[in-house]
Amino acid sequence: MAVATQSLEELCINSIRFLAVDAVEKAKSGHPGLPMGAAPMAFVLWDRFMRFNPKNPKWFNRDRFVLSAGHGSMLLYALLYLTGYDSVTIEDIKQFRQWGSKTPGHPENFETPGVEVTTGPLGQGIANGVGLAMAEAHLAAKYNKPDAKIVDHYTYVILGDGCNMEGISGEAASFAGHLGLGKLIALYDDNHISIDGSTDVAFTEDVSKRFEAYGWHVLHVADGNTDLDSIAKAIEAAKAVTDKPTMIKVTTTIGYGSPNKQNTAGIHGAALGADEIALTRKQLNWEHEPFVVPQDALDHTRKAVERGASYEAEWNKTFADYKAKYPQEAAEFERYVSAKLPDGWDKVLPSYTPEDKGLPTRKHSENCLNKLAAVLPELIGGSADLTHSNLTEIKGKGDFQKGAYQNPNIHFGVREHGMGAICNGMALHGSGLIPYGATFLIFTDYMRAAIRLSALSQVGAIWVMTHDSIGQGEDGPTHQPIETLASLRAIPNLTVFRPADGNECSGAYKVAITKAKENAPSLLAFTRQAVPNLAGTSVEKVAQGGYTVVDCQGTPDIILIGTGSELSLCVTAGEKLTAEGKKVRVVSMPSSDLFDAQDAAYKESVLPKAVTKRLSVEAAASFGWHKYVGSEGDTVSIDTFGASAPGAVCMEKFGFSVDNVLAKAKALLG
Repeated sequence: MAVATQSLEELCINSIRFLAVDAVEKAKSGHPGLPMGAAPMAFVLWDRFMRFNPKNPKWFNRDRFVLSAGHGSMLLYALLYLTGYDSVTIEDIKQFRQWGSKTPGHPENFETPGVEVTTGPLGQGIANGVGLAMAEAHLAAKYNKPDAKIVDHYTYVILGDGCNMEGISGEAASFAGHLGLGKLIALYDDNHISIDGSTDVAFTEDVSKRFEAYGWHVLHVADGNTDLDSIAKAIEAAKAVTDKPTMIKVTTTIGYGSPNKQNTAGIHGAALGADEIALTRKQLNWEHEPFVVPQDALDHTRKAVERGASYEAEWNKTFADYKAKYPQEAAEFERYVSAKLPDGWDKVLPSYTPEDKGLPTRKHSENCLNKLAAVLPELIGGSADLTHSNLTEIKGKGDFQKGAYQNPNIHFGVREHGMGAICNGMALHGSGLIPYGATFLIFTDYMRAAIRLSALSQVGAIWVMTHDSIGQGEDGPTHQPIETLASLRAIPNLTVFRPADGNECSGAYKVAITKAKENAPSLLAFTRQAVPNLAGTSVEKVAQGGYTVVDCQGTPDIILIGTGSELSLCVTAGEKLTAEGKKVRVVSMPSSDLFDAQDAAYKESVLPKAVTKRLSVEAAASFGWHKYVGSEGDTVSIDTFGASAPGAVCMEKFGFSVDNVLAKAKALLG
């Protein structure tokens, strides 16, 4: 039965619903069900509670909103359009999911101002939200004063059944509960439908009890379709609890208003079709043409522009007073937010000579992190329960814990995937923090989705990975990466480093820090075992990705290319070949990504086409190396799983020795 009259709030809510319905119908692709069901809770949140400025989407002290259930992206695009963001026009809504549009199939932070994080892979968004809330808590603890709060905002998340099924949400929610993040509020769209149909075919747990066990404050709104006051009261109650995050279960009907498709999987991920849209318009008393928003609704939702300007002006005054009273803290805060690095920051990075004691590159990494932390207080991060193996602790600084959010050392626990997405959220907070997350290189497999999203989303995170080869040793093949480096190098926009010694570790961190401020992630792979400091390595040349470490007079007979712990094998083998009258060039390739980005002339100067005898040496899969050694070259590599034995024994048995490098080189030379 059609509704006779509509209140102004119902008019606004139905505007959200039909923008989603019409956009999905025009695209013949999309997910209308979630926006139709979640429109009431989203409207109440954005209209009554959220503080943001549509005309300045990057205003620092705005509340952050994450649509973790990113398939319902039209919910967010409708909100951005209705509240007056310039980034989403009605034409953009009409171009939903089309080439070059600002309304892609899932929200993308790098495409659409007003979108805080890239969501779609389920569970990532709620984990990003934990990172956003951690960033707010950290900065508030560092910079707020009793008479001036310059960091004071909430993180709101809408997540769905799929998010709660994915394991990453459990990792992140468990950690958020442990930390007591009181400014994190998640609204769970409890609609009981996923792609396969009713969730009871696979998902019958009590989500509220699970979140209570995590240490969250849990509320329930039984009627999320029409009871706006209960939604508002629940959000008010959530804000009143300051010592733990809140999860509000809002029970809704997916596709609300569609007579034949609501509460079915059929409306989850497909257009309604013209006939059902006509029935839905009748059901909800919506007499407007596609993409038409009633002026009364637009007038009301656009009040957000005036409110936002007022919020920002108020904060600007607060910050001006803060700056007058606390100029040193204000200057540091402004540098953070502007993403600037202090002058001469890289001068603290150590350099080495062959006379310096050889160390594992993970130890060099620890030295770099601690030197950098002294001049870059925006560094924050830690390990997935491997702090003393990864060597990621910032010495003399405390742990990030409930009641001590100002400290930079984070103990993520055994939660690699959650750690990755949380670091992404911290970086996307927009406050200039440089988060780093660490584990063994092999366990990037547990967090690959988050690493990939860091590259896709243009996130300035640093991934610190140790125990980078079969040199890991006795833990055996389950812990020894083989194909891992090749697969990581295949991710666009992720710069992978495998430094050979102390100088290259410093060079890798120099590039990684710079890239972090440019919103690009880096992954650094370090050894467990000690490596010598080599004569020809360079802090500066790491930025070129590959460079000559040892050269000869004239055109080389052979080029040996090494990375990480195997570069020293190439140097020693090169010395022996030179003593036998061969002309040898040794090239270090700490980052093939950076080398590939160099111009053709530089690449030719390092790897001249005329030299076809080339041998790469890396304790990892051969995959990818034929690009550099060519059809007449060869590799010293490992294309099987490793073995449980001391690291040095593994390296010897699998052919990573000077003798084997020599034998392979001589075979190439004939």
